[in-house]
Amino acid sequence: MTAVTENIEQEAPVLFNTEPTECGHLIGIMMLNTPKSLNALSVEMCQLLAKQLEQWQNDDQVVALVLKGAGDKAFCAGGDIRKLYDSMSSSVPLPNPYATEFFGHEYRLYRQMHFYPKPLILWGDGIIMGGGMGLMAGCSHRLVTERTRFAMPEVTIGLFPDASGSWFLQRMPAKTGLFLGLTGAMCNGSDALLANLAEYAVASSDYDAVIQRLKQSNWQEAADNNDKYHNNSAHSIVSRALTAQPVAELPASKLAIYWKPIQQLMNSGGLGDIDALLQSDEALEKLDTDFAADSWTQRAVATYRHGCPVTAALTYALYHKVTDLSLEQILYLETNVAVHCAANPDFKEGVRALLIDKDRNPQWSRSLADCLSSEGQAYIHQHFVNPYAKGEHPLGDWLGEDALGSQLVRQELIGSL
Repeated sequence: MTAVTENIEQEAPVLFNTEPTECGHLIGIMMLNTPKSLNALSVEMCQLLAKQLEQWQNDDQVVALVLKGAGDKAFCAGGDIRKLYDSMSSSVPLPNPYATEFFGHEYRLYRQMHFYPKPLILWGDGIIMGGGMGLMAGCSHRLVTERTRFAMPEVTIGLFPDASGSWFLQRMPAKTGLFLGLTGAMCNGSDALLANLAEYAVASSDYDAVIQRLKQSNWQEAADNNDKYHNNSAHSIVSRALTAQPVAELPASKLAIYWKPIQQLMNSGGLGDIDALLQSDEALEKLDTDFAADSWTQRAVATYRHGCPVTAALTYALYHKVTDLSLEQILYLETNVAVHCAANPDFKEGVRALLIDKDRNPQWSRSLADCLSSEGQAYIHQHFVNPYAKGEHPLGDWLGEDALGSQLVRQELIGSL
């Protein structure tokens, strides 16, 4: 680690500054600043980001925001779950107060980002997993590089693809999102472009050039056409600036190459049928020889086989349950599931095996056959039940007239009359 990085580590977990544009406006820069933990997202970081987003939303000088990670390894490798692990014990009531704080702040941040009126630009270089994927999904303009690697690997720790994963996995083509949620497969920048998680491919060395293009843009156009609710002019300015940046050559997309066998696999029947194929090398080879022989597929399948059966069951159930739900409804439901996971044994056991004792030998509470039994199905679906007393759900007001989605629809209707 360089001396510069050491100094950065001693500062705040998120750093904020602005870059002046040539026409007198400002580009806000937000940098996740815990590179030792690969910029893992904490409650404090969520609070800092939410506060700054609100301040810059109300500052007419700030025309667009850039979100990046410190260091050259990761944008954000997930949530900082060590303190969450420490809070999980049999003596902690359901709902776990710290789990409520952790997931509540995280999910509120994602909602704020999705409905943010100014352009949010993601510099998606390096590793992006879990909570980092939630940040990625919430940005309006996402750049990936030849070093981008993303995944939703919750099956390895007994959680589920949360952080709005239930929302964005649903929006990937040919059920590739269900495959990624079940297997935790590691993907690249080209996969992100195909999966509706990114719009622009640039070189990892081009950050300064991208910032320069944004600074040189004519932001007066956006100021002259100010829209309180969604500044389309500003978004178009960003799109033009990023499109002008030379397109980088990225590794080939595995999702593009193997979308047909993935689609066949994910539509082979229920979870039990999918599991039977994923557990059999011979069955996968019959499905597609090249797909079965690829080291990318083999790593994904090995992760699934070693992963948590309860996570697989939750992933499958959520994927089909949220088809017609809004973002806010999905985050409300994910809160229920996450808090139940924090009270049940597999999440704690998965974190122990991967991050605490590091023996990589988790002892899962149930097999997939157990999960698919009548009793197991009842256990899985209990995760969806609101564990909070009436009026105490941290996201409860998102389901009524206060839902930002409802407000946006009403505003759009009024504006069209």
